[in-house]
Amino acid sequence: MTPKLWQGSTPFLIITLVITGLVVGLRQAGGLQRVELRTYDLLLQARPDPGPDPRLLTVLITEDDIQAQKTWPLKDATIAQAFRTLLAANPRAVGLDIFRDLPVEPGHTELSQLFATDNRLIPICKAASSDSQEVGPPPMIPQTQVEAQVGLVNIPVDIDGVARRNLFLVSPSPGLCQTPYSLALQLTFHYLAKENIAPKLTTAGLLQLGQAEFPTLSSNSGGYHNLDARGAQIMLNYRSGKAVSETVTLTELLKGKVPASQIQDRVVLVGVAAASLKDSFLTPYSDSANNAQLMPGVMVHAQMVSQFLSTVLDGRPLIWSWPVWVEVIWVWVWAGVGVGLAWRLRQPLWLGGALLASLVVLGGVALGAMLASGWIPLVPPFWGLVLGAGVTISYVNYQGQQEQKRFLQRVKEQEDALAVLRSLLAESTTANIQAATPITEIKNKPNSLLSDRYQIKKVLGSGGFGRTYLAADTQRPGQPICVVKHLRPGRKDERFMQVARRLFATEAEILETLGRYDQIPLLLAYVEENQEFYLVQEFIEGTSLSRELTKPLPVVWAITFLQDLLTTLSFVHSYHVIHRDIKPDNLIRRTTDHKIVLIDFGAVKQMQPPQKDQASSAQDSTVIIGTMGYAPPEQLAGQPGLNSDLYAAGMIAIQALTGVKPRDIERNQETGELDWQRHISVHPGLVTILNRMIRFNFTERYQSAHEVLGDLGKLRVK
Repeated sequence: MTPKLWQGSTPFLIITLVITGLVVGLRQAGGLQRVELRTYDLLLQARPDPGPDPRLLTVLITEDDIQAQKTWPLKDATIAQAFRTLLAANPRAVGLDIFRDLPVEPGHTELSQLFATDNRLIPICKAASSDSQEVGPPPMIPQTQVEAQVGLVNIPVDIDGVARRNLFLVSPSPGLCQTPYSLALQLTFHYLAKENIAPKLTTAGLLQLGQAEFPTLSSNSGGYHNLDARGAQIMLNYRSGKAVSETVTLTELLKGKVPASQIQDRVVLVGVAAASLKDSFLTPYSDSANNAQLMPGVMVHAQMVSQFLSTVLDGRPLIWSWPVWVEVIWVWVWAGVGVGLAWRLRQPLWLGGALLASLVVLGGVALGAMLASGWIPLVPPFWGLVLGAGVTISYVNYQGQQEQKRFLQRVKEQEDALAVLRSLLAESTTANIQAATPITEIKNKPNSLLSDRYQIKKVLGSGGFGRTYLAADTQRPGQPICVVKHLRPGRKDERFMQVARRLFATEAEILETLGRYDQIPLLLAYVEENQEFYLVQEFIEGTSLSRELTKPLPVVWAITFLQDLLTTLSFVHSYHVIHRDIKPDNLIRRTTDHKIVLIDFGAVKQMQPPQKDQASSAQDSTVIIGTMGYAPPEQLAGQPGLNSDLYAAGMIAIQALTGVKPRDIERNQETGELDWQRHISVHPGLVTILNRMIRFNFTERYQSAHEVLGDLGKLRVK
């Protein structure tokens, strides 16, 4: 079913707001943090790799290097030798990512002298944290020089153990490590000094290097919840998951195999890569804790240095995120998309496709933002979309069940009213009805505005006791055209009128529900005036199907027609409603899209005496609605069923194929079945379907329109 109109926006808004509140509440409680962080990693991995930063060189101490030195920790003399080799090539700064808080003889004096005489050498210290003890700087560094020459080596990790943040500035606490600057920031300062760029603080207290400012993370930035945001932290904008810089080994450096050009004017970091020393971290590029692809700590520091230099010198943006209020709107939008799609698209395949397309769009937006260094929440809007759709589907199904119950009650009331009405019509007017009022045929259209609103324009059609008008709705802009069906009860005594009113009211409620379907006219109003009844319905611009049935039509036409009509009947029958009078005159080919529109449901006609084109039983005077040739035997006997409409649909298809009117087709005297095939040669598969649709015995027919549609879908007609 495709609703014509949005039947009230209140449920839509309520569901959207509730889902938004639930998802945002879950996000604020930290329930989505792990998944959101993992999604962030996947987006980060999807970015192109720009290759190593040419401003950096990393000297790695591998397992082979340790074996070559035959000791760990490395002797101070070995480190001093490495420093002299590096300094001779004139780097801008050298960072040592190895603790030297205690002497490791021999060579301590030599190393101390290098630290004292060359401020390009940046050793490290470590502040105390919840999972590690503090480690002081080399003892030969004077306390007054710690701030300018020592780098903080703490790397913050998230709840899943992944290093995603760059902690670059802290307020030192009393203890061994008194430097406020990270190792990466100290190395950055030295590199930028030759570019005549000095650090500043903005009026907002943010670090500024050149034109670049460094806004810091808050406790709920991006996908975080209650993040420990102490100090100045930014998201670590990894340059590469493979190689942030060129690398050499300690042995290669000590043996003079590293050319000076590879060192000159660069930031050089020296640190361990040996897995046995466990100085490595999970990163967004790691697969999992079990299949780690861990990154050495010195390479993580190199990533941080590269981030600072790329931001200041290359204009590479920092990773940004939205404030919380924008995230709430973002979730609300996608919850609304989920609710709207589920409300509009009732077919599972269409809905599934639309939701999948929405997820692709959502993922594309998040990826596009990440390519521009933006961290847009993906998991909360995903759940907003999915939950919005899921809750709406549940709500729609519940409402549908309730509506179905109410509708079935109306159908039962309609059948009860019909039974009473037939009984009244069967009574002898002179013997049983004292106040019976004789009626006459409708000869004139209403003189005034119907219900002070609908201005009758012209007669579209008429029968002995009913007439259809074209009218203008004077209370709507432009006075749009509508159809008014004027129905006159068979009698006007009070008993009969009470039943007729009840039948008319239930019929109107049924038509109002059915009119929500795109190929059934909307019911605009129903009116009783002067003991006569009027149905006001949507005007369908088009032509009667009877105009198309003037000559035999192709098999493809018949199949397409049946699929179109049976789809509508499948909807009608889902409410246990029988049309009762399907014939070409009650089928309109709509001009705008050439679809078949089903009009003129027949139950309400039973308040009228039988017409000449209708079938009736003369013996009991019971009104039988239906048209000869299209109405099946059980309907003519006053016992129509849902598959009575299928019989009529099949007869119209046969009329289209043969060019013969149904009442002119003879029945086989032996079988009682219609002998229509002698008029034309038709695809055998279609013959089988049509014969089953028009069986004399209704128990041998198809039992549902859906069943017929299934068999039609299997036909392969050229």
